[in-house]
Amino acid sequence: MDDDEAIARALDGDLSAYEALVARYSALAHRTAAMLGAGDEAQDVVQEAFVKAFRHLSGFRRDAPFRPWLLRIVANETHNLTRSRGRRSELALRLGAMAATQASDDPEGTAVAGDRRERLLAAVRSLPDREREAVVCRYFLQLSEQETAQVLDWPVGTVKSRTHRGLARLREEVGRDLA
Repeated sequence: MDDDEAIARALDGDLSAYEALVARYSALAHRTAAMLGAGDEAQDVVQEAFVKAFRHLSGFRRDAPFRPWLLRIVANETHNLTRSRGRRSELALRLGAMAATQASDDPEGTAVAGDRRERLLAAVRSLPDREREAVVCRYFLQLSEQETAQVLDWPVGTVKSRTHRGLARLREEVGRDLA
């Protein structure tokens, strides 16, 4: 069952159809919340986002893709969480958990790759919030510019400029070998 069919069936009262959407997008929603700053509370954010999405499903534009709409709700809930904490949101990236771990026969290569990854993560964490959000959506969540614009509720031009500035800062901070 594709997203459109699942949404139509959910709107007709079929909870198993909505469960299919939850199952399909839970991992992505959790990763999005964690990368945008929810940290250990990502599961709570995702749960609240799915509840809100279900409550507002009747207002979903049927000609639009579901994934960016849902991720926008996740981003809003994450923003609400970090704002309510009363401090600047912090990115909790764990590339090791996102990427498949690869066994290496080269301990030196593994150590160098680990060091590069840590430098990159530290540099991403130090980006200004808006640049970090753009870079995370585009490169860690692999969203298109249009999807990133929908998720962050920005014009596409803003996504392009903030992504460009964020990548320029990362190149400067970590060097061209990581960019």
